[in-house]
Amino acid sequence: MSSATLRLILIISCAHALVHIFELSLPSVEQLIGDEFSGSRQMMGWMGTVWRVPFGVGALLAGWLVDRYGSKPLLLVYLLGCGASAVLVTQAASLNTVFAAMFLMGCCASIYHPAGLAYISRITTPENRAAALGWHGVLGSAGIASAPLMASAVFAWSHVGWRQYYLLLTLPALLLSILIAVTIKDRPRGGQTPDVDMGVATTDWRRYLTLVSAGALFGFIYAAFMHFLPRYLDQSGWTIDGVSPRSMRNLLAAGVLVFAIAGQAIAGRVARPQRLVNMLTIVMLANAPILIWVSLAEGPSRFWAMCALAFVHFMSQPVYNSLIASYVPEARRSVGYGFSNMACFGFGALGPAFAGSMPNDEWTYGGLAGLALLAGGLTLWLRETDAQGDQHGPPE
Repeated sequence: MSSATLRLILIISCAHALVHIFELSLPSVEQLIGDEFSGSRQMMGWMGTVWRVPFGVGALLAGWLVDRYGSKPLLLVYLLGCGASAVLVTQAASLNTVFAAMFLMGCCASIYHPAGLAYISRITTPENRAAALGWHGVLGSAGIASAPLMASAVFAWSHVGWRQYYLLLTLPALLLSILIAVTIKDRPRGGQTPDVDMGVATTDWRRYLTLVSAGALFGFIYAAFMHFLPRYLDQSGWTIDGVSPRSMRNLLAAGVLVFAIAGQAIAGRVARPQRLVNMLTIVMLANAPILIWVSLAEGPSRFWAMCALAFVHFMSQPVYNSLIASYVPEARRSVGYGFSNMACFGFGALGPAFAGSMPNDEWTYGGLAGLALLAGGLTLWLRETDAQGDQHGPPE
């Protein structure tokens, strides 16, 4: 791809990183918020769900708005809205106010994926799209890892709390909104041509809905294990002299999520249009045994089990998003990504509530392993239809 296209991809990918920093900001501090307002684990699980429901459901509306008004204005609404929500969090005097701020933040964050993914899909070709989405995924995973890493660094100062952490998040939102305002140019909304380079004239609804169903199950798994990741690692038994428990658990979470970055990078590099379905099937099925390990791990092995899960689980992202682009023509792609994110993050929003209500880790992660097998089974159907000659991509 050209250097100009790569620059645009990296700018959009920075916005991707930030949406996941906002997403993972709550898991980084949920124990501290619960301690201040006497919120139970179950209550904090529901707070995660309140954040994630609009994050998912709002994506469909966001996709429609992107198709109508373009990616650029919607990306600015996302950035400025999340920044304003973070300011509201810092002023919260009750748990109800925190819930309201998290709901608002989830609404604004829901805009990113249909806007950012559609923009990248429009400036890339089938040959370089997986690589572009690999970069997009790498920076997204870097954002995911940055949230607990930033929390660990901020909480190294005993007088700094979760409110100051959210105030810090307003700065990159403001700076990135300025960068996008001056560098990103949308194509005109009218007169889009069919995505003939993909060999797609109409949406392949049967495959698309099957793929999204598998993605929704994976979104549930993602939300469930990510929301309580620092809390899970709090029981690893690892300590460092002079590092507080609130910093240590976030430092370990950041270490785990470095493996997510590696998984995204490798998947984006090796993915090719003709083997996307096979790759996604392998990745989804491979999650099941690792989740069983996570459910049984004790002590330091908790860290390594989660590293393995992060590495394999996040490999699905560039592959899945490339398949969405192959099943949906360009003119409908914002809505296609919007519906996909509504399903993945909307159904996934129940993950934190599920994890918070389970009696122990065996039930939590064992149940998630069953969902991984089900998701892999759905992609196996896609694989079988390909093997029968029902091709979704361009002729070879």
